[in-house]
Amino acid sequence: MAVPNSVDPMAWLAEQIQASDPNLLRSMVKTMAETLMSAEADSLCGAAYGERSTQRANRRNGYRSRDWDTRAGTVELAIPKLRSGTYFRDWLLQRRRRAEQALISVVATSYLLGVSTRRVDKLIEQLGVQHILKSQVSEMAKMLDGQVEAFRTRPLDGGPYAFVWLDALTQKVREDGRTVNVHVLVATVVNADGRREILGRR
Repeated sequence: MAVPNSVDPMAWLAEQIQASDPNLLRSMVKTMAETLMSAEADSLCGAAYGERSTQRANRRNGYRSRDWDTRAGTVELAIPKLRSGTYFRDWLLQRRRRAEQALISVVATSYLLGVSTRRVDKLIEQLGVQHILKSQVSEMAKMLDGQVEAFRTRPLDGGPYAFVWLDALTQKVREDGRTVNVHVLVATVVNADGRREILGRR
C-alpha cells in the first residue's frame, strides 16, 4: 500500500527558498503583485503607463505605499493611483490569504519547473484579475524568469559548507494532456555561519 504524501511539495519548496535567502521569495512575490496591479491599472486607463492613445479613459497618478503581511515577510507594495476615480485591488484585499498562497505557489513552481506564461495566466485566473493582455502576461513571466535565473546562477561563495544534503521531490504535472511524475533533486547546505541555503535543483 502506498503511503500518502503528507508534505505539500510547493509549500516545502517555498520554505526552503525562504530559508536560503529570506529576501528572494519576498522580492518575487512583490514583483508579481506589483506587476499584476500595474497591468490592471493600465487596462482601467485604456492604455499602458506613459503611452499615448486615443482610447485612453484615465491617467495614472503615481503610487501609494501599503504594507502586505505574507508568509514570506512584510512586503511593501507600490499601489497605482489613478487621476480620476480610485483603483481598488479587490483580488488582493478581499481574498488576501488566497492571493498570497497563489502568488507563493507560482513563485515556487517557477523555481522548480521554470517560468511559463500558462502558469502566470492560471495565477491571474485564480486571483480573478480581469482585462490583462497576453503581452502583459508574457512580460510578467519574463520578469519572474529573470529573478529565478539570477538566483540559480548566483555565485556560491558561502562555502566551506558544514553539511550538504540532497533531497528528491516528486511532483505530478500535466504535460501534453496527461499527468506525469517529475522528479527533482534539491541540494541544500548549511554554510559556515550556520545558515541553510539552497544550492540548486536538477
